[in-house]
Amino acid sequence: MRPFVVMLLLSATLFASRALAATQVVDSPLPVANQVATFGGGCFWCMEPPFKKLTGVKSVVSGYSGGHVERPTYRQVSRGDTGHAEVINVLYDPKRISYEQLLAVFWRNIDPTTPKRQFCDRGDQYRTAIFFHDETQRKAAEASRDALAASGILRGAPIATEIAPFTKFWPAEEYHQDYYRKEALRYRIYRQQCGRDQRLQQLYGAAAGSE
Repeated sequence: MRPFVVMLLLSATLFASRALAATQVVDSPLPVANQVATFGGGCFWCMEPPFKKLTGVKSVVSGYSGGHVERPTYRQVSRGDTGHAEVINVLYDPKRISYEQLLAVFWRNIDPTTPKRQFCDRGDQYRTAIFFHDETQRKAAEASRDALAASGILRGAPIATEIAPFTKFWPAEEYHQDYYRKEALRYRIYRQQCGRDQRLQQLYGAAAGSE
């Protein structure tokens, strides 16, 4: 085989490998030192800040989970016909922060009483959800939900938050990542107009989450 043909084949193989890596999804076990939590709380822009500031959290990535379409785009998900929810994947060190602590932050940053909606955003893609990665997470998620219901904070309103097994996570487009920092003014205007903080204050008072 001619040398230049070999080089072309090698280049094509390398390009294909990089393309595959770029579309890889998070569905494999993480190193023992790290664990991942997957939460849907409506607009993923608003769910990044409260988790990124926590000690023990290594990264927070916005994306899509819980749907039936491979490699969904934001446009597809926003139409509401892929079954996905906007979510965040939280990579954390369990030696520094527990899953139960993450759950506490999650609940205080959502309105768990509204199905297929969060604040001004309507549609199944904005549903609240906990996608558990193992049996331990499932039990912790259900226990935290039951504790919230029994606390009386929600004044008897039923909890609509889905608790379901994790399947796949598809990272959102780059411009969505760290949107609250990249477009700080637009983010704050959106958050205020959407009434997120006002509703959280109604539900939780001083314990409410915030940006």
